Amino acid sequence: MISHFTPFSEKVTLLGGGELSAASVCECLTHAPNLVVCDGAAATALAMGLLPARVVGDLDSLDAATRARLDPATILEISEQDSTDFAKALRTTEAPLILGVGFMGRRIDHELACYNAMVRHAERACILVGEHDICFHAPARLRLGVRPGTRVSLFPLAEVTVTATGLEWPLDALTLAPWARVGTSNRAVAEMVEISPDGPGLLVIVPRAGLDAAIAALAGETIRHSSARPMASPS
Repeated sequence: MISHFTPFSEKVTLLGGGELSAASVCECLTHAPNLVVCDGAAATALAMGLLPARVVGDLDSLDAATRARLDPATILEISEQDSTDFAKALRTTEAPLILGVGFMGRRIDHELACYNAMVRHAERACILVGEHDICFHAPARLRLGVRPGTRVSLFPLAEVTVTATGLEWPLDALTLAPWARVGTSNRAVAEMVEISPDGPGLLVIVPRAGLDAAIAALAGETIRHSSARPMASPS
């Protein structure tokens, strides 16, 4: 589905209905000033004194009072039930980078669906920002500037072969898969970690303190996987 809305020229903060704090929203807006919200999160935005530039979703959680306070021209209703509101927003929001806050925590099924959507829409640069960790889909080549000792976890949602340097346990064309070997709880031993997966499907998880580094890495990344390949099944 193609959105009729004009692409954003600056980064976007995308607000969801999971765990979040006002401090997290403010931090994300400092980096990404355009506010897009998923469905019922519009009420959260208004309660914070924020007016979203766009509201996306099936709108089953958008109450009448909240909708009345929104400009109808900013509302994008997508009624199909085959995807989550996060996936709807991700595929229809064109921006240099999306910071998603309110998608980690609270309900693990919703959180897992968000990770699935990031892999399915690998052409969108997106960082999910939690209260403790951040998570993003690795582009074809990633150079991440972090402090030595920083936890750097790699988790595959598809079978993917990864080469990574700057880690305590480096990877040399190592195949990872969700039903086989994964790369969690690794640590940086250099100020620059380089990660190169051979295709889409690899998530990178680092502590919240690594947000600035992740933004810099993804905003400067021009080589991305253009489409997600079908996810393999262990069966």
